[in-house]
Amino acid sequence: MEPRPLPVSFSEAFRFWLKLGFISFGGPTGQIAIMHQELVERRRWISEKRFLHALNYCMVLPGPEAQQLATYIGWLMHRTWGGIVAGGLFVLPSVFILIALSWIYLTYGNVTFVAGVFYGIKPAVVAIVLAAAWRIGQRALKHPALWGIAAAAFAAIFVFGAPFPAIVLAAGIIGYLGGQFAPRIFAGGAGHGAATSGFGPALIDDDTPTPAHALFSWTKLTAYFAAGIALWAGMIAALAAAFGADQTLTQMGLFFSKAALLTFGGAYAVLPYVYQGAVEHYGWLTAAQMIDGLALGETTPGPLIMIVAFVGYVGAGTAGALVATYFTFLPSFIFIFMGAPFVETTHGNLKFSAPLTGITAAVVGVIVNLALFFAWHVLWPDGSSGRFEWISALIGAAAFIALFRYKAGIMQVIGACAFAGLAVTLLR
Repeated sequence: MEPRPLPVSFSEAFRFWLKLGFISFGGPTGQIAIMHQELVERRRWISEKRFLHALNYCMVLPGPEAQQLATYIGWLMHRTWGGIVAGGLFVLPSVFILIALSWIYLTYGNVTFVAGVFYGIKPAVVAIVLAAAWRIGQRALKHPALWGIAAAAFAAIFVFGAPFPAIVLAAGIIGYLGGQFAPRIFAGGAGHGAATSGFGPALIDDDTPTPAHALFSWTKLTAYFAAGIALWAGMIAALAAAFGADQTLTQMGLFFSKAALLTFGGAYAVLPYVYQGAVEHYGWLTAAQMIDGLALGETTPGPLIMIVAFVGYVGAGTAGALVATYFTFLPSFIFIFMGAPFVETTHGNLKFSAPLTGITAAVVGVIVNLALFFAWHVLWPDGSSGRFEWISALIGAAAFIALFRYKAGIMQVIGACAFAGLAVTLLR
């Protein structure tokens, strides 16, 4: 039996969250896969059951679920400042990378060198996501009924294009009913004991008591809500006082506040709203620039919704990028700090955990769908009638073998694939 990991200092956690901010490629599925491998499997800071319980809460919130999951775990380990650091560092590297790339884009009109690096990273991300789907599925799908939920979720989104929130809601209802009529299936579906048997005891294990700071209280909930309103209203008031209520930065603050509350189902669900507002209504950038910004957002670390930093930069320079980022992510922190204490009180309660077990099973199907979607666009970038990117396929296969067979670290795999992609691009 492996020993339980030693307590993690704030400085050690800070270094990890900073590293994660630079390697969090692949959208939410890739980012969640990276956190799962690093936090559950390698470092054992949190058990798989607690990890999935937190993830399921983040999945039903508006906003980027991977960033919210990092905030949740950081908060659970090191209180409010731990959550601020974890969630902030998840975003900040991508903000500054996107500001730099946006400047290059507007100044030189291309990012060829960067494209070469990400030519290699994209197939690596596909491998990371597929490996994660396999590992999480092995431990979460402990009964044929849960496999059925995963398969139904995959079919719903892949075949019928069902909206993600509807899938989550349906899976939660099935899980709730399952907890009432088949409690043995839905009590074990989240992989109880799997983390201990698979990876060794975790610092925050299945049976670890909720720390004092994470206990629910109405006083703390009210305080966090008041702080969130003050941080939002105070910044809006400061922008209006400095630049005028009708000026670009103030309008960006109001617009991205509304966008942040509409991001159910991931960034793709809110992109049409951002496009309509930023391009058609306000004219902060052109349609072609919006498409180029999406490409940059797809190939840089951090949540895909970070495209708002590109939109803000094109519309109002560095200040615009920072304003867009601030108002897009502020609600995510408040949702976690307000709701996570209640969620922590439910992880041993079948009444609450059974619906989340159903959601976990559905998430496996959604992860597989997104992995296939991403793989399609990486291997056939010009569509089904275009060329097959066999070099990308080789890079992806090598990355999967390195991750799955040799348990290589995410950082080493991404670095090696980035180098390979750059070399291929320069040799062409």
